Amino acid sequence: QVQLVESGGGLVQAGDSLKLSCAASGRTFSIYAMGWFRQAPGKEREFVATIGWSGGSTYAADSVKGRFTISRDNAKMTIYLQMNGLKPEDTAVYFCAARVRSYTGYVNRPVQYDYWGQGTQVTVSS
Repeated sequence: QVQLVESGGGLVQAGDSLKLSCAASGRTFSIYAMGWFRQAPGKEREFVATIGWSGGSTYAADSVKGRFTISRDNAKMTIYLQMNGLKPEDTAVYFCAARVRSYTGYVNRPVQYDYWGQGTQVTVSS
């Protein structure tokens, strides 16, 4: 089992920045990749960014490229999502996820992840 706890959400204005954190615990040695997803009311869960746990390779959705950056701190078993230039359309609950199976290519769909955090709300006002 892997437990994930997100933090750092809040209410900000358009153009502001926020940094989300996700701390992993439990069988963290089994993690191959971690990612961030978001879900707005009435919409499906949407991929934001992912990072390979060993090599650190990253991949982000086109909608956030150039504004959001995913990173990791292996010693702290934590990943981060630095969000700059926030827009009202970024408003959503942001979820952290972990994959404990090996993979090739990019893992950018919810079904490709095995464990999920409880989510943290990000609200961007115009």
